[in-house]
Amino acid sequence: MKQLFLFTVFFLCFVSTAFPGEVDVVAVEFQRVSDGTYNFDVTLKHSDTGWDHFADRWEILAPDGKILGTRVLAHPHVDEQPFTRSLSGVKIPVDVKKVEIRGHDSIHAYGGKTIVVDLN
Repeated sequence: MKQLFLFTVFFLCFVSTAFPGEVDVVAVEFQRVSDGTYNFDVTLKHSDTGWDHFADRWEILAPDGKILGTRVLAHPHVDEQPFTRSLSGVKIPVDVKKVEIRGHDSIHAYGGKTIVVDLN
């Protein structure tokens, strides 16, 4: 029984570190532009393994869940972690004071850490 327990613990530790998880949003910077739109710089962290499993986009969400902007990531970033990508010209309704940034990957879809940004 003790051997089974030790094997289970070993296996769970191995599985949790050997395979990439979900995308974490680790930093967000934004700027309101004179035309009323916003520019976002979002930093993501994900253990990309290649084309079969990689962070493939991030999104800006209104409090009601409506997607206000999407930045598609065209390729894996296996050797560039964490990495930052930008999205310009995002139109955000004047009554929206906070947005949430979430990541997406090609296997798990949504998950991982998000960041809520106060636009004030």
